[in-house]
Amino acid sequence: MPEGDTVWLTAHRLHQALAGQVLTRSDLRVPRFATADLTGRTVLDVTPRGKHLLTRFEGGLTLHSHLRMDGSWRVFGTGERWRGGPTHQIRAILGNVAHTAVGYRLPVVELLRTADEEQAVGHLGPDLLGPDWDPAKAVANLLADPARPLGEALLDQRNLAGIGNVYKSELAFLARATPWLPVGDLPDGTPERLVATAQRLLEANKQRFDRRTMTGGADPSQKLYVYGREGRPCPRCGAPVRKADQGDGSRERPTYWCPRCQSGPPA
Repeated sequence: MPEGDTVWLTAHRLHQALAGQVLTRSDLRVPRFATADLTGRTVLDVTPRGKHLLTRFEGGLTLHSHLRMDGSWRVFGTGERWRGGPTHQIRAILGNVAHTAVGYRLPVVELLRTADEEQAVGHLGPDLLGPDWDPAKAVANLLADPARPLGEALLDQRNLAGIGNVYKSELAFLARATPWLPVGDLPDGTPERLVATAQRLLEANKQRFDRRTMTGGADPSQKLYVYGREGRPCPRCGAPVRKADQGDGSRERPTYWCPRCQSGPPA
């Protein structure tokens, strides 16, 4: 599931393949920009911003894309067979003489002026993997609405940018709080430790797609503490991990927690 670490690594690989190179192929398969042609432009850089990707071109243009739940960018060498899904799922193609980047199932593909990037990402809070990372600001944002459930506050990209549904469950577990506990009820010092842990985990995972939050433990193959482990024993206390949906009324997301060692209200 794409979260801030996945997006960072995707941007890194796209940058390596495209930056400094002139596009020999350009195809945006979304109705609004289907006639746009970027061929002949040099790619300046590919930059992650939270869970957003900004691909900048000479001439002051930026391609803004977002992976959301199951989108992906794949990079292929010249002559290599494309793999990532059927052709009808391709939303964008950017190619040069050596590499071709193919965007599959991208729910957001828009071309905008580089000067207008803030229209797409200006609402985001401090980026956990970005140069603007500010832990004090992230903590203040989380605590701005004390009654808000922890899980919802963590997923709100206006508070801090980069956390998705996997990290939401894992961070709540590590904080020993259920995702439904109001953030204002977290013990003193916990918001600061939670934010620091979030940054540490994303930093540790940004160089690999095989995400791991758990270290040590009896089973070295176990990578996550609670996410995706409904009914299996909690690695801390042995109680069965539970699953329920959590959302803000617009979208429900599967949420995992231990009912014994995470304090706070259940679902």
